[in-house]
Amino acid sequence: MAEAAFWMVALGLAVAVVAVLARAYRRGPVAAVAGAEDLVIYKDQLAEIDRDLARGTITADEAARLRTEVGRRVLEADRARNAEAPVPQGDSGVGIVGLAGAAVVVLGGAVALYQWLGAPGYPDLPLEARLARIDAGIAARPAQVEELTRLGVPRDPAIIASVTADLARISDPDALREAFATRFQAGDLHGAVLTVDRLLALLGDKAVAADHANRALALVAEAQGYVSPEAEDSLRAALSLDLSNELSRYLVGEMFLQGGRFDQTFRFWRPLVEDGDPNSPWVGLIRERIGTVAELAGVAYDPPALAGPGEGDIAAAAGMSPEDRQAMIEGMVAQLSDRLASEGGTVEEWEQLIRALAVLERLPEAQTIYDEAIVRFEGQPAELSFLRQTAVETGLNP
Repeated sequence: MAEAAFWMVALGLAVAVVAVLARAYRRGPVAAVAGAEDLVIYKDQLAEIDRDLARGTITADEAARLRTEVGRRVLEADRARNAEAPVPQGDSGVGIVGLAGAAVVVLGGAVALYQWLGAPGYPDLPLEARLARIDAGIAARPAQVEELTRLGVPRDPAIIASVTADLARISDPDALREAFATRFQAGDLHGAVLTVDRLLALLGDKAVAADHANRALALVAEAQGYVSPEAEDSLRAALSLDLSNELSRYLVGEMFLQGGRFDQTFRFWRPLVEDGDPNSPWVGLIRERIGTVAELAGVAYDPPALAGPGEGDIAAAAGMSPEDRQAMIEGMVAQLSDRLASEGGTVEEWEQLIRALAVLERLPEAQTIYDEAIVRFEGQPAELSFLRQTAVETGLNP
């Protein structure tokens, strides 16, 4: 019914346009000629010249010049009127056939173009309806257990029972947090989820935002990056306690990104790019994708640039030979390695060192640095996950 109404309206508009064009064609152009009104105006101008001459406001020479100018205009108007050709009426058979042919080509071409580029029969999709449909899809997405089954990594009931029994004997929150970090670091993601569940059950309302965020992180890692409804519940709990929790904001953005709500992803990620901790692993991940997310959200956005080498460093490097430049890079890597070994540093700096060594094809040394970083960040699940991703991307053994 809606499709028929569309075509009726479109056909009616097309017929109306063709009718207007045909009427204009038959009437032809209207000539613009000087009529009697022009002669009356010129006659009044001549009379006004005579009056001014009689009053003495103009001289005889000026009056003669003005009369000559008015007479010249009268002659030009008369010549223009006499030179007008008869107006064609456009009623020849050839003209009508041409007009009809043009109408058929235009209408047929428009229909063919719509059939090719358009979507006949497709219903209207206003913005609110589209967003509501996307939100419904997000709300109906698979649960954690369903996704694990689909991925082929279902939870083993026997292992769950065993781990749950062991955890029931632990009543110290700090011991549970340490056990969670150990399991997460070791890649025992099922056990990590059970451990943080035990921690949250033990703490109740005393759990902090980081505890809920760690549960969400473990669930996402267990589901190989998928943000399930159970992970969303933990993220909501974390943000209700601390709206600035960066890990939670990052994962909420991932959830919306997976569901197609790019506008919401941009809303959660933009503050992290502009005001978040530049050394946190998620900020680096967000910066790599925020441009694409903004484009998908219909937002023109240029993220603030990170601090880089100064103009003097760039100029010095540009003037070096390849050998000297390689030596400079080696020296910078050595300085960073010495500083991290003696003073420590952020996970971002460790990641930079690992990648730099991989680029220099010093993979055994990069593996050693990675193993040391794993020990340094023991008990910090987000940082450990970031380091493992770096190891995979650089060809190391995580």
